[in-house]
Amino acid sequence: MSAPVSPASLLLLPDAFLAPLVIEDAVRHALSEDLGRAGDVTSIATIPDGMPARAVMVARQAGTIAGLPLAVTAFRMLAPDIEIEAGARDGDTVTKGQPLLTFAGSARAVLSAERVALNYVGRLSGIATLTANYVKETAGTKLRICCTRKTTPGLRALEKYAVRCGGGFNHRFGLDDAILIKDNHIAVAGSIAAVLTRARAVAGHLVKIEIEVDTLDQLREVLATGLADVVLLDNMDIPTLREAVALTAGRVVLEVSGGVTVERIAEIAKTGVDYASSGALTHSAPNFDVALDIEV
Repeated sequence: MSAPVSPASLLLLPDAFLAPLVIEDAVRHALSEDLGRAGDVTSIATIPDGMPARAVMVARQAGTIAGLPLAVTAFRMLAPDIEIEAGARDGDTVTKGQPLLTFAGSARAVLSAERVALNYVGRLSGIATLTANYVKETAGTKLRICCTRKTTPGLRALEKYAVRCGGGFNHRFGLDDAILIKDNHIAVAGSIAAVLTRARAVAGHLVKIEIEVDTLDQLREVLATGLADVVLLDNMDIPTLREAVALTAGRVVLEVSGGVTVERIAEIAKTGVDYASSGALTHSAPNFDVALDIEV
């Protein structure tokens, strides 16, 4: 059922993390990039000023939607008085052919904001849909699917929000969120014990420490120190993951990375690990097919 939209934030996933200013800044930048210095010269030259139009944004495939508040913001930045009704909100599962948003207002504004709106909804819904496919494969287990920092520069907050819309969880937003010690950090520091000792000495009481290992022997070294909160099991096969879970016995949180594909995620979940992170959620998600149909 369609409902009037005001404000755009009403279409946000209720428990996701995305500040309204992030939406406004992203849309303003995208519109500026598209409109350039002279504006939409095609619409200005061919559409009479004040001519009204009605448009419907339609899902051309089934999936999980994200990005509708950005679409609404794009149209409202160019036509503050435009009337908008919503047939879905972010995080909804939609069917092929389902109307997502209906617009009534300035034809010039509708045509000028169209591509920015579709780009955001297509990109973010693609991420949400892929994430939802991962989550579906883990039903009945405790595993949580996480994204990574392998995001499009400038769009990280939006893409991580889309992961939440698909039922996933967010890993670090940036290098300043938590301490994540990887193989190169260990190499420079000299050993697992040395790098963890240094990290624990300088970390604040709210800062978590995670360390990456790629063998069970390294995992044993980490457990012996008692200084890590989370261990990242990198590129391990299923039998080794099972051994890691047994060896750890709940003493630290376990996360899996490397080879975390939608085809493999169900088997990973069955090992008993806590989290699995996949860069594919953001760097390899197919664009969601969405279109805007104009009715003058």
